[in-house]
Amino acid sequence: MAAKTQDAAGSGKITLDRKILVSIINLAAKEIVGVESVTNSARPWIKRLFNRYDDGVEIKFEKNGALTVDVFINIAIGYSVPDIAYRVQENIRNSLATMVALKPLKINIHVINVECDSEVSNA
Repeated sequence: MAAKTQDAAGSGKITLDRKILVSIINLAAKEIVGVESVTNSARPWIKRLFNRYDDGVEIKFEKNGALTVDVFINIAIGYSVPDIAYRVQENIRNSLATMVALKPLKINIHVINVECDSEVSNA
């Protein structure tokens, strides 16, 4: 279940598991203030059944080796959706570049819901 293999300065290979990439992306998205959660509720139930570990993150490697990332998030009320989406994209791009030296081709952010505080919804 290797996701990406690259040479390590001619001394061997580094193999990254898909779950590691999903974890890095998930944590990078949750670090942004205004992101309530990363969710997989927008995905069809059959995909959620077989890919339980993805937690709202889809990664695809194209034939040319380029990485495409889709992240499904809920944001808190009172935050700018475009601003949050941009900051999530940048944080994911920086985290992947820093931690595993990958540069994704596309990072798609899907805002699924705007979460309200329980006090606001009960009023």
